[in-house]
This record gives sequence, C-alpha cells and structure tokens, in this order.
Amino acid sequence: MSSPSVAPPPLQPPKLMRWQRRVLGLCLIVFAFEIGLFLLVFPWLSVWGMNWVPVHSKHLAGIWMSPYFRGVVSGLGLLNIFVALAETLKQLRSLFAHRPNNS
Repeated sequence: MSSPSVAPPPLQPPKLMRWQRRVLGLCLIVFAFEIGLFLLVFPWLSVWGMNWVPVHSKHLAGIWMSPYFRGVVSGLGLLNIFVALAETLKQLRSLFAHRPNNS
C-alpha cells in the first residue's frame, strides 16, 4: 500500500516591508491626485472638443459636449482626489501611530 500524499502548502505572496508599503502608498497618492485633478479640470477647457469623438459622430458629439457628461467626468476626478486624501490620512495615521517600546 502506498502512503497518502501530502499536498504542499499553498504559496503565499511575500509580505511587503514597511518602507515598501509607504512607497506604494505615496505612488498611489500622487497618481490618484494627478488623475483626479486632470479629470476635474480638463472637461471644462476649450480643448475638450478638439478630439476624434465629436468629429466622427454627431450623436456622440452631443453626449461628449454635454455639461452633464462633463460633470460626470469631473465627479470621477473628485472621487480620485478623495481616494488620494484618504490614502494620505491612512499613511499619516500609520506614520504617527503610537508604538509601544519592547524593552
């Protein structure tokens, strides 16, 4: 008789070190804030209509140039800025969290 085979333990992703989490958090903050600021402002600039969407389709041009659609895009920008601010607060809380001494 053969002995039952033991399945190997599942592979776990490596845990990130504290500085790696901080760098990734900082990258998220910068990226989300930049995208958010762009999406918040760009739909209201005059260059918004100078692309292929309004040129190729009159139906899409009506939607593209609509202030409601521009408002939705700006709302996505505000959401990105909110994510950046939330991540900033999370990083600050973890940075200034009270850590008891192990001595």
